[in-house]
Amino acid sequence: MLKQRIITALALLAVLLPALFASQPEWFMLAALVLLCLAAWEWGQLNGYSKKSSWLIALDCLVLCAVAWKVGLPYRATPMLWVLAGGAWVLLGGLLLRAGVAGWPLLHRWMRIVGGVLALVLAWLAVAQARVMGINFLLSVLVLVWAADVFAYFAGKAYGKRKLAPAISPGKSWEGVWGGMLGVVVLAVCWVWADGYYQASVPSLYSRLAAPGWLLLIVAMLFLSAMSVVGDLVESLVKRSAGAKDSSNLLPGHGGILDRVDALIPTLPLALMLVSLLA
Repeated sequence: MLKQRIITALALLAVLLPALFASQPEWFMLAALVLLCLAAWEWGQLNGYSKKSSWLIALDCLVLCAVAWKVGLPYRATPMLWVLAGGAWVLLGGLLLRAGVAGWPLLHRWMRIVGGVLALVLAWLAVAQARVMGINFLLSVLVLVWAADVFAYFAGKAYGKRKLAPAISPGKSWEGVWGGMLGVVVLAVCWVWADGYYQASVPSLYSRLAAPGWLLLIVAMLFLSAMSVVGDLVESLVKRSAGAKDSSNLLPGHGGILDRVDALIPTLPLALMLVSLLA
């Protein structure tokens, strides 16, 4: 299993890293589009559609992203869109977790499909805009989520006692969440220092949020870390409702695309919302 995980990870990096560091942002935008359309395919199956029918859901996601790309949204500032998307994630994410696994099937399937596809389209648009803003900015958002997950894992292993949401994700603990938050705050402070020391031509998310004051940066990191957990829990909730361990087996050793990007789906739009509010 470990060998399989490593091979899959290396294959992904071989595709994504050249796209990320390409001189033109469109290459990474295209790579992200493929991944998120495959995630839409997984979403269809988690909500009761066959593999064949789920390709139509992936096509819907592709068409919406293509239209957004065609009209130039990746290259425009869309502050109101991010405020609405961020507000929806905070409100609906909280309501979904409160309803729990039993509440998910009570929603009409078309609502689940539309909501999931819109979330994926907005995540793609957020990735696209972040890449246009600069590699340093995009990386700072991606690493935030990865760091929150890694620090939460080790803090949970070492100190985890109180379960966060045992009916949804039994492995998560409050101590893990707090450890993840602390790790992200430390990461942000170090990244701001590095931006200044190396005179980064493109400011990171952290430097942008630290500009008005350190308190805002710390509060924003706690908020984004918490919302990355919400994204993870929402996907776990859907999988439990569907009786699935993984969203698919597209990534041998890792599960599916959604299993790898669930925490990014709310965090990317929310990061752009915070930056937009400061503009």
